[in-house]
Amino acid sequence: MNKILSKEHFSEHVVKLVVEAPMIALARRAGHFVIVRTGDGGERIPLTIADADVERGTITLVVQEVGVSTAKICALEPGDELTDVVGPLGQATHIEKYGTVVCCGGGVGMAPLLPIIKAMKKAGNRVISILAARNADLIILQDEVARYSDEVIIMTDDGSAGRQGLVTAGVEEVMQREKVDLVVAIGPAVMMKFVALTTKKYEVPTMCSLNTIMVDGTGMCGACRVTVDGKTRFVCIDGPEFDAHKVDFDEMMMRMKSYNLDTQKK
Repeated sequence: MNKILSKEHFSEHVVKLVVEAPMIALARRAGHFVIVRTGDGGERIPLTIADADVERGTITLVVQEVGVSTAKICALEPGDELTDVVGPLGQATHIEKYGTVVCCGGGVGMAPLLPIIKAMKKAGNRVISILAARNADLIILQDEVARYSDEVIIMTDDGSAGRQGLVTAGVEEVMQREKVDLVVAIGPAVMMKFVALTTKKYEVPTMCSLNTIMVDGTGMCGACRVTVDGKTRFVCIDGPEFDAHKVDFDEMMMRMKSYNLDTQKK
């Protein structure tokens, strides 16, 4: 059991939980994730570790309510306990001094992006962060991102915060004005696909963090398999980060619709 120490609402359906997990906090690196379960029959939910405090022995998770299991997690209050928190899982982000790194976060993708921004800045990079969402209410962690970024660009679909437009417009604007050595994109699959298509035109290396369906998180079930550079890879053990220019996003998005009721009726 892992006790919830604090809870913060980012919006009606997105919460931040600080969870007691000293061993995970000690071992975690940027890019790692955990699998969380609440209740004996609860579904296993993969969540990227947004932050960790080794001294307090805590990890920070950002959870978006999208179904029954995530609704149960979001309904928990400080003092309640998660049944299981397993991790850290996956491969840590490769961090080095690249030069100028553009970090793009879409929606709750800003949560897993934050530790990467911190690590990239600590490694001596110039970090430009682009936060994108449908509207101002869905922009999260803006102050925390700004603390570790040389520049922050906000893009919203409706123009209610920052500038109106898609994340790709912000990425292209930066690449046109200065040399970019690496782009990191985390968010909805369709967002990462179009960021990759944009950066490929400029031949800028691009890394993405995939959010496929997962079950066991150890590579045994194969639910998270994706095609990268023509080869089958498993997001839970080979990723979650891959060269975005080599990911078959169309196949990935099709597989992610497997449990969509509208898809099943066709």
